[in-house]
Amino acid sequence: MATGQSRSSNQLVVPQATAALEQMKYEVAQELGIQIPQDGYYGFMATRDTGAIGGHITRRLVQIAEQQLSGNRLR
Repeated sequence: MATGQSRSSNQLVVPQATAALEQMKYEVAQELGIQIPQDGYYGFMATRDTGAIGGHITRRLVQIAEQQLSGNRLR
């Protein structure tokens, strides 16, 4: 698969969120000490690492949503 292409059929409800999600991916990977390939090809990464990144992103998004629903702001 070419760089930057995805087989995922998921579509973002807010297309402008793409940049924010990309930034979050790099932040989470850095926090976990995982190096994301510069060429964008994840085929050589361990499934455990990619799963950890995705899991932490999901936790963070749920936390943000819960805080917004409760009326609290982040940080």
